[in-house]
Amino acid sequence: MAGLLSRVLPKRFRKEGVAIPVVRLQGVIMTGGSQFRPTLNLASAAPMLEKAFSRKDAPAVAISVNSPGGSPVQSRLIYQRIRALAEEKNKKVLMFVEDVAASGGYMIALAGDEIFADPTSIVGSIGVVSGGFGFPELLRKIGVERRVYTAGENKVILDPFQPEKEGDVEYLKTLQLEIHKVFIDMVRDRRGSRLTDDETIFSGLFWTGTRGFDLGLIDGIGEMRETLKRRFGPKTRLELVGGARNIFGRRLPGVVRDSAAGAIGAGAVSGLAETLEERALWSRYGL
Repeated sequence: MAGLLSRVLPKRFRKEGVAIPVVRLQGVIMTGGSQFRPTLNLASAAPMLEKAFSRKDAPAVAISVNSPGGSPVQSRLIYQRIRALAEEKNKKVLMFVEDVAASGGYMIALAGDEIFADPTSIVGSIGVVSGGFGFPELLRKIGVERRVYTAGENKVILDPFQPEKEGDVEYLKTLQLEIHKVFIDMVRDRRGSRLTDDETIFSGLFWTGTRGFDLGLIDGIGEMRETLKRRFGPKTRLELVGGARNIFGRRLPGVVRDSAAGAIGAGAVSGLAETLEERALWSRYGL
């Protein structure tokens, strides 16, 4: 139908140039989320990705990523969905880093056939981190006794209300090493010979876009609009693909970073803890 209309309509009414669908993936990567505390995960990203890749006339899909990381599982699921759609629809994926694509954010960026970034973007942080808080002394001071009943000697491993145990930490580190290996294998598979032999690449360090280009973590320095017009012609149009909306017309979680005030108002103690964790992830990269 679109082809027929383009032939029937007078030339002045026809759209010229290539239209490239654009998907923005932004935020801390974790499950859940709400209207007041959006997060980035497969559930929030999938509708936008499906819509973008369904554009039959588009030779490529452009994806903007801006994330300090989070869940390795959700990061990998988003990565796999992008690659599956790219192969199914036979489209190139051009990935553009905004402020940061670090840790899980960089894992998602690996789904791009090419990765571009600003000279001042932050990329890398190929590692695994776990964190939490311990409260055994607080309980003792306020006179609260912790009572836990389990079947299975390791059922309360890493319980934050009990003193940290050396064996628990060692076990956690074995899990981290397994996940780290998966991440490293993904980087080597996707970046291949473009990577340099610098031994710090997989150390968890992160770099500017300029240094990331030197290391082979990205393919070029460039802004989305300029890069796409140079690639597909000066009349190239960028068409932003929005997320799903609720019955009130508000965008559902997963495409923007929210404010701490909204999350605190929506959630009580758990919401506050999650907000602090999100802020810690962003602030690690100076954001």
